[in-house]
Amino acid sequence: MEISQIPFVKLLGIKSEKESLSLEYRENIFNHVQTIHASAQFTLAETQSGVFLQELFPYLEGKVIPLLRDATIKYKKPAQKKIYAFASVSDANIKKFQELFEKKGCGSIEVDVIVKNIDNVVTAVASFVWFITKI
Repeated sequence: MEISQIPFVKLLGIKSEKESLSLEYRENIFNHVQTIHASAQFTLAETQSGVFLQELFPYLEGKVIPLLRDATIKYKKPAQKKIYAFASVSDANIKKFQELFEKKGCGSIEVDVIVKNIDNVVTAVASFVWFITKI
């Protein structure tokens, strides 16, 4: 699925960049102290984790249902500028998921995400565990 078609992603204004997703510093997503709201940062990070899985396993698109099973996020600094989300998965986690998925038709995989502002300051770090099963 194209991320720009997800209604909540569109509402927040999340955009696709080269290797990440971004979110502009705009008043309509501010919290009570005029920084980017925690929920907007969470949504940016969670969306990036899903996009990253699509990029890792393009051959599964349309053949699986990915569901977010667990998430943790730590907010490090206030987001007072445009922010970007970058995802990664360890090689060991990729291999473990592929083996389990091949064997059982389902499996879980953890995706780590770092959210940084335009000056490369980390505003949040997150981890998302996706459960993926064949349709």
